[in-house]
Amino acid sequence: MGERDGTDNMDGGRDSGKGRHREPVDGWPVREAAVSRPTTRASRPPSPANHAFFTRTVLGSVRVKGLFLVLMLMTPFAAAAQTRPAVRLPPPRTRGDVSLEEALARRRSVREYADRPIALADLAQLLWSAQGVTSPAGGRTAPSAGARYPLEILVVAGHVTDLPPGIYRYRPASHDLAPVADGDRRGVLSEAAGGQASVSAAGAVLVVAAVLERTTARYGERGVRYVHIEVGHVGQNVGLAAAAAGLGTVVVGSFDDERVATVLGLAAEERVFVLLPVGWPRVAER
Repeated sequence: MGERDGTDNMDGGRDSGKGRHREPVDGWPVREAAVSRPTTRASRPPSPANHAFFTRTVLGSVRVKGLFLVLMLMTPFAAAAQTRPAVRLPPPRTRGDVSLEEALARRRSVREYADRPIALADLAQLLWSAQGVTSPAGGRTAPSAGARYPLEILVVAGHVTDLPPGIYRYRPASHDLAPVADGDRRGVLSEAAGGQASVSAAGAVLVVAAVLERTTARYGERGVRYVHIEVGHVGQNVGLAAAAAGLGTVVVGSFDDERVATVLGLAAEERVFVLLPVGWPRVAER
């Protein structure tokens, strides 16, 4: 993979979507761009896995019933948040005191965090590292096949200086945060991730979601693989940026897709790939 047409993007090939790679990729069902799609998440038919989860867990779990009760009560706060102006972020730093080699050596998976707020400038740096714009042509910190940029970064903030608790969507072009919902949702998100303590204890959680059709519209089923690759780029970028700032993070891939999507209020076409809790390490990592 390399440069193509003068852009710093992951090269998916000119005719990757013209029938050369039509095998299923990693078990993901991929729909063609021309097929009409449901406009709401509720209208999508449940997968067998989600149906099994529902029958085994949702119908009999007080914790899950509590989750949906909390979401119902918080719906008015989502409407209020979306009327507020975007939060301007401090500009990213392009020079630092920690070399790339030092950041690579320091990077660890950190799951335990101190009760200490994250600075808004540090959160801004992590978001820029994930999907920040780095060229007048729109190139970003992480490469994307054909410059399709299918990824969406959301923030579930709970303990960040100068940022009210809530859910926000990062907008790379303007380097700001668009409010999605008010209130601290870390606990509810943790419940949707099987009660993982790293999610509820982090100062903030970065959520990497994707609109697969942005990439599969050009590359067909092969595009799903390209999206997976891009998520990996983002995870490593955030991990290195966190290490350079003295912060810790870990990649969380175990969660219920539909429940997380409901907590975040995602559109039907957006799929969650990973959660990245971020905070100050509680103990020194080996």
